[in-house]
Amino acid sequence: MLLSLQAKSKVRRESGLFVVEGVREIRHCIDCGLELHTLFVCPEILRDEVLLSLEPRISIPRALYDKVAYRGGTEGAIAEFRAVDHSLEQLQIKGENPLVVVLESVEKPGNLGAVLRSADAAGADAVLVCDPLTDLYNPNLIRSSIGSIFTVPVAVCTSEEAIAMLRKGSYNILTAQLQDSELYYDVDMKGPTAIVMGTESTGLSNLWREAASAHIRIPMLGRLDSLNVSVSAAILLFEAVRQRKMLP
Repeated sequence: MLLSLQAKSKVRRESGLFVVEGVREIRHCIDCGLELHTLFVCPEILRDEVLLSLEPRISIPRALYDKVAYRGGTEGAIAEFRAVDHSLEQLQIKGENPLVVVLESVEKPGNLGAVLRSADAAGADAVLVCDPLTDLYNPNLIRSSIGSIFTVPVAVCTSEEAIAMLRKGSYNILTAQLQDSELYYDVDMKGPTAIVMGTESTGLSNLWREAASAHIRIPMLGRLDSLNVSVSAAILLFEAVRQRKMLP
C-alpha cells in the first residue's frame, strides 16, 4: 500500500491518503494539524523520540524499510496522512494586503514544490494551482517543498475560478511573460498582488494574459530567454517583499 501510494496518484485520490518520509517533513505535518493515519518506523535507524512516541505506530525491520523507502537517508520514518481539502472554497487568505502566487498547468512536481518553498520563505499568503498536471501529494513535490506544502495555504482550481476570485478581491494581477511586458521592478506590488506564472515550455494561456493588470519580465542578459519557474517565482516574490519594506 505504501508503494502504491507513492507511485500512483489514483490510489492517493481514492484512498484519501498520502505518504511523507523523513523526520522534518513528518513533524511539519503534525505541527500543521494533519491527521496521522499510520506511522512506520525503523527503530534501528530512527532516533527521534517524538516520532517514536506517536500512535498508531508500526515498527518494521531495516530490510523492509529499505524496500518501502522512497529515498535513502530519511532517518527511519515513513508516515501515511489523510489528505485535506484544497478547494478554493476552503482557502482562507489572512491580512489586508495579500501576496498570492498563481501557477497555471505546472507539470513538474519538483518545480511546484520549489515554488511552494519560495512562497513560504517570502511569507506569501497563498498559492493557487490552476489546472494542475500533477497532484499536490506527489512524493517529489513533498520532498522538494521541504514541507512547505503544509505551511502555505494552497488551493487547486481552474484558471477561470482563480481570475474571478482575484478580481473580486481587487488584486493587481501580474503575469510573467516576455511579450509586451515591463521590467518587474518597475511595477507596483505594494497592494494586493497576484504573481502569475505558467509552464517553461508554453508560458501562460491567453486567458491570463488578457486578465492581467500588467505583464512583467525578468531581464535576461545571457543567451537564454527564460529561467526555471521556481527561480523566477523567488525573484518576483522577493521584489514584492522589498517594495513592501518587509526586508530587514
